[in-house]
Amino acid sequence: MSRAFLAATPPRECVRCARYDRKVNPTPSREPAPGPTPEAVTGLGETVADALATLLRRPARAALHRRLTEGMGEAVDEATYPVLSALARTGARSAADLAAEIGLDRSGVSRRATRLENAGLLRRESDPTDQRATLLTLSEDGEQAVAVMRRRLSDSIEQTLAGWPAEQARIFAHGLTRFIEQGPFNTP
Repeated sequence: MSRAFLAATPPRECVRCARYDRKVNPTPSREPAPGPTPEAVTGLGETVADALATLLRRPARAALHRRLTEGMGEAVDEATYPVLSALARTGARSAADLAAEIGLDRSGVSRRATRLENAGLLRRESDPTDQRATLLTLSEDGEQAVAVMRRRLSDSIEQTLAGWPAEQARIFAHGLTRFIEQGPFNTP
């Protein structure tokens, strides 16, 4: 790139060119950037796996659920949070289906559902496709409780990301979403 071209080009967002120790204007690429080479991602799998292991540990999840459910009433705690959250995500479900969704046995889900039902946060309804079966569904109060907990989670995440550079926070959010959609957690 000639000095005359650089002088004639209107200033745009510039990047530092370390090789020449001067500012140059970036030229937008018309082709998509190539993906990383295998060498560029070597070791990242272990780093991500270690981070995910920390997030997925039962004590970490229980601590998060405790913070989200604090002050929500006796029936809403780290044990019942997964039931409320899953019903909000999936809609009405049988105890057996909900158990598979959250990784508990059916009797564990039923005990938690009874606590939530007694607190007015959940209802048991007949399954319209099988009158012998019962579905668990959130009541209006249950939906409001989930909305409060989701807002708390969102606020907590935003508070953490507020300490990051804005572009890095955006890249993280988009990257995490993409990883979930395309990564090993993607289920058919």
